[in-house]
Amino acid sequence: MTSVEADHREYVLRVARERDVRYVRIWFVDVLGLLKSVAIAVSELEAALEHGVGIDGSALEGVARMAERDVIAVPDPTTFQILPWCQGGVVARMFCDVSQTDDRPFPGDSRHALRRMLDRAGELGFTLLVGCEMEFFVFAGGGPEIAPRPLDSGAYLDLTTLDVGSEFRGLTIDYLEQMGIPTSSSHHEDAPSQHEIDLQHMDALSMADAVTTFRVAVKEAARELGTEATFMPQPLEAQPGSGMHLHMSLFTPDGNAFHSADPAEPLTPVGRAFLAGVLTHAREITAVTNQWVNSYKRLARGGEAPQRIGWTRFGDNGLVRIPSRRQSSEASARIELRSPDPGCNPYLAFAIVLAAGLRGIEHGYELVPEDPGPAMSGPPLPEDLREATDLFATSELVRDTFGEFLCDRYVRNKRSEWADYRTTVSDFERRRYLGLM
Repeated sequence: MTSVEADHREYVLRVARERDVRYVRIWFVDVLGLLKSVAIAVSELEAALEHGVGIDGSALEGVARMAERDVIAVPDPTTFQILPWCQGGVVARMFCDVSQTDDRPFPGDSRHALRRMLDRAGELGFTLLVGCEMEFFVFAGGGPEIAPRPLDSGAYLDLTTLDVGSEFRGLTIDYLEQMGIPTSSSHHEDAPSQHEIDLQHMDALSMADAVTTFRVAVKEAARELGTEATFMPQPLEAQPGSGMHLHMSLFTPDGNAFHSADPAEPLTPVGRAFLAGVLTHAREITAVTNQWVNSYKRLARGGEAPQRIGWTRFGDNGLVRIPSRRQSSEASARIELRSPDPGCNPYLAFAIVLAAGLRGIEHGYELVPEDPGPAMSGPPLPEDLREATDLFATSELVRDTFGEFLCDRYVRNKRSEWADYRTTVSDFERRRYLGLM
């Protein structure tokens, strides 16, 4: 153990004593990015920090589990935070990395998959910073069997009596700030009962942890106010869906590797090659950035949900947009990937987008010309989860990034979901065909 690791562990034990913490929740995600948790009594905290906590590794395999396997959840003390919404005693959480019993990383651990790609970027001299625009809906409570009922008829940036979500967003931001997650802005989005809260740029691993925490904080704040929050990409038929726009840039010890001093060039050669990699591999990584059957209902609507591959500086329907900025603001040079939705696994999404961008840098990909729009003319993104999964399953980049074990479990989950979807009779079919035939 290094002295830094020892200091982090001592800090966790000291804060737990000073704050009278009763339980600590050990957090990890499965291959789909769904949060899992094991609670330990504070009396077991020191042993957990030293030796980890034994869990069944099949819990990381999503719904398509294969067999039980013993693995170790190793808490990351740098992620220790008090949960501000817990009642009846102080409860904290720590994210964990999952290892095998011989201390090797567990190949199904999404957090390790991202760590591995960040280490690869580090070998090339880069650090990935990510900012996220998180969109979501808040409906009247009622459960999944009841059609969602919007709480307002507000529109983009409304700040009127129509926007009854102001109290909700304030409570959510308060929770996030108490947990050390900085936000830059919040507002009502385009659709009724739709909201956006933007998370400030941070390193990619911290952002993946923040997105996972954010989804819990939003749902807890909604529950406290008697409502129900959802990150479903397309919950309403005739309204825009929810995206998770990723603002990404690579930094070196010398500064932002994407910043161009030439006003006529929006990116440096490194930035252009990174973007070329993202565009070149966009189709095969869409199963990660848009991993649910419902994700493709959002993409099918168009607008700010892209349907084709291309980049732009000014349009709102490009897969990638290069935001305008003050030329003197070096830190703000970035690309904005607009396809991901808030239901993705952030660890895998950041890892595979980074892998695609680094492939572009290492192999000298040439960036295609900017698409003038307004309708993008590049190759189409996959139209549904089946097509996206097939592209994912045959991708050399994906296998190289995630490894056989994780890829196999991911594909099993997605093909199982598609098989269930194919045999489900929808309300659309009943409305259209029951009386017609």
